Amino acid sequence: MRLDPPQTNRVSSRARTLRAVGAVVCAVLASATVTGCGSDGDSVSASATSEAAKVVPHQATTTPASPSPSATKLTQEQQKRKDVLDATKITFDKAATTAVDAVSGSKLVDLELGGLDDDDDASPSPSPSGSPSPTGSPSPTGSPSPTGSASPSASPGDPEWVAEVAEKDGTAHTVRINAVTGKVLDTTEDDNQSADDKSRLAEMIGKATQTPEQAAKVATDKQKGWVTSIGLDENDDDVLVWQADVVGSDWNQTDFEIDAAKGTIVGEVTEETEEN
Repeated sequence: MRLDPPQTNRVSSRARTLRAVGAVVCAVLASATVTGCGSDGDSVSASATSEAAKVVPHQATTTPASPSPSATKLTQEQQKRKDVLDATKITFDKAATTAVDAVSGSKLVDLELGGLDDDDDASPSPSPSGSPSPTGSPSPTGSPSPTGSASPSASPGDPEWVAEVAEKDGTAHTVRINAVTGKVLDTTEDDNQSADDKSRLAEMIGKATQTPEQAAKVATDKQKGWVTSIGLDENDDDVLVWQADVVGSDWNQTDFEIDAAKGTIVGEVTEETEEN
């Protein structure tokens, strides 16, 4: 008679089989889970990166450009030059022609636009018509070109060109010209000249083979801008020169010395302006 194995042995064997199968299933599931998690992680990571790229802007790689002169604050001297030149309608060369025409047979010795120096109290008020700021190409001789066909009526606040002209014998005359209308305001002969003064002035005029207009062109060819002053004199090296002041579009002023016989630049200094 066959006896069945003990019940406890059958349970133990089945348990071992189930544990083995369970281990295999867990291993398969674990592998699938790991693979699945990796795929989900890559997908989430890629999606997050894409979204971040949409939100975070690209940083600029270039250095911002320096502000233009018009965007920077003007110094007191620069503002004064701008105000005077904005109000000025008559060009340097036209003022020079008007001055010598006012005294027959004369030649220009000195010409200056008033209101630019610290000791000049005749600083003009801005023109009602608002002459445009010098943003375009400066004229070869310096001052801004007139705008409009009709000259405005004279005003007490108008800027002036003050000229000195001399006759062949050296007799000097002062001619004041309205820088808006171009009209001669007055002509005055210098009564304080000595005979030596006249002789020296006549000699200087004779030696100056370069005209003030030629000297002004030499200066503005080197520094684009507007001639606000030009005068005949001897420099520190006893060279006869035309001393020309040129104001550029940045409202800074450059002083030139041009040899009055050769037409070459022998001196050049850009003035430094003090901040307000």
